[in-house]
Amino acid sequence: MNIIGNVIVPDALFADKFSCDLSVCKGACCIEGDAGAPLEIFEISILEDLIDAITPYLTPEGRSVIEKNGVFDFDMEGNFVTPLINEKECAYLYFDSDGIAKCAIEKAWEAGNLKNMSDDDDFMKPVSCHLYPIRITEKPNGFFELHHHKWDICFCARKKGKETGVSVFEFLKAPLIRKFGKDWYENALQFSKKR
Repeated sequence: MNIIGNVIVPDALFADKFSCDLSVCKGACCIEGDAGAPLEIFEISILEDLIDAITPYLTPEGRSVIEKNGVFDFDMEGNFVTPLINEKECAYLYFDSDGIAKCAIEKAWEAGNLKNMSDDDDFMKPVSCHLYPIRITEKPNGFFELHHHKWDICFCARKKGKETGVSVFEFLKAPLIRKFGKDWYENALQFSKKR
């Protein structure tokens, strides 16, 4: 374990290889699982502000779930998560022409339809989705602990990562900067190279 600022980073994030291969997995992380993606409390109000701009990109089933239950749900531990369709796939997904599950929030963001609609002008999707396969545990002392969630559906990403030599930490540069800042990321990267 390494402590960089107030973030606990396991060695595995620098050593394990990972690079999404959507042509193989088809976006299974948006479909499989026993709960929606974790949401931070501030993201709920952002989703409430943005839902009208996101709705055109939702599937009819996703739209129906969100209209009925709202922009978030709770998991079994009472944590905020994205709502699910039939207790399986994320209500915010859509399928592209290749049958790959993708994020309707991100599609609305890419189209420029989320600008100036909330306090966070750069909200492309929930940070937990952007950071996957990293999961974060917030500690009571103000520290964050990162974990590499190793799921069978990501076997192709681990395989591709080994082929390309890209670590989990490198692959997730953009979302790690989004969450912790550019200076933190660069410090962590320098720290990993000194090991």
